[in-house]
Amino acid sequence: MNAAFDVLIVGGGPIGLACALEAKKAGLSYVIIEKGCVVNSLYNYPLYMTFFSTSERLEIGNVPFVSINPKPTRPEALEYYRRVATSHELNIKLFEEVQQITPNANEYTVITSHRTWHARHIIIATGFYDIPNLLNVPGEQLPKVTHYYKDPHFYATQDVLVIGAHNSAVDAALETYRKGARVTMVIREDAIGSRVKYWVKPDIENRIKEGSIKACFKSSVLAIREKEVDIATPDGNITIANDFVIAMTGYQPNFAFLENAGITLSDDAIKMPVYNPLTMETNMPRMYLAGVVCGGMNTHVWFIENSREHAGKIIAHIKGRA
Repeated sequence: MNAAFDVLIVGGGPIGLACALEAKKAGLSYVIIEKGCVVNSLYNYPLYMTFFSTSERLEIGNVPFVSINPKPTRPEALEYYRRVATSHELNIKLFEEVQQITPNANEYTVITSHRTWHARHIIIATGFYDIPNLLNVPGEQLPKVTHYYKDPHFYATQDVLVIGAHNSAVDAALETYRKGARVTMVIREDAIGSRVKYWVKPDIENRIKEGSIKACFKSSVLAIREKEVDIATPDGNITIANDFVIAMTGYQPNFAFLENAGITLSDDAIKMPVYNPLTMETNMPRMYLAGVVCGGMNTHVWFIENSREHAGKIIAHIKGRA
């Protein structure tokens, strides 16, 4: 049986790495369990994505993040976090999924896809990128529909429908359009989202205004078929030709995982996890939350730059308790 670690961190994203750096600095034994690669969610971001934040606001563990431009790109972020993990020789187990967390006296038993671990404290830093918000319309299960956008070249010369009005949708619409796709956007609101990156927002608005990218505002998708899509618009239902649907409808934390671990969620639509904002400890003793998972369905509350401090709060509380 493995000896119990002081801290087991679920999730090897930027905040999980930050927690590991703080634990190591505090002299605590720790392990990170990550179901994919290092910073797996960032790896699955669009290839050419540029962050909204500047590089210094994405730094963890006081390790400088140097990028060519003030706002770093996905490849630069991947390189930075990989170098942080390897240069600090963080104890991280990759491609190993946590399946069950069970309290056992003064420690937790953690069962993964590979083995069983034991730890006195658990930090859950799993983010919210795993489960897309579904459209729940006929045809959503077709192979032509994706909730994860990666590379615009794939869509060259095709009829592409992009659903959404925020950063991911706008990036997908602009990039596929510039690779020769015929792009239509379906947007529930009456305008492009207010949170769209300020240097991108005029671009998408001008492309829509000139007709290069078509946009159906105050509209929703009714049904998806192999070569068509039905859309409800203020002027009535329409059907357009379509080869691919990129549904940028947002994502949500794995609430079932949190509940199975014993964490209480609010009974409203937000499903806010219960935790102490001063220590990040949940209703489960010695179990903590870190990063964007703390926001429940409010996935635009926490980001890397404003949740980095969670790591210090948690480790300070663990050390104080010890």
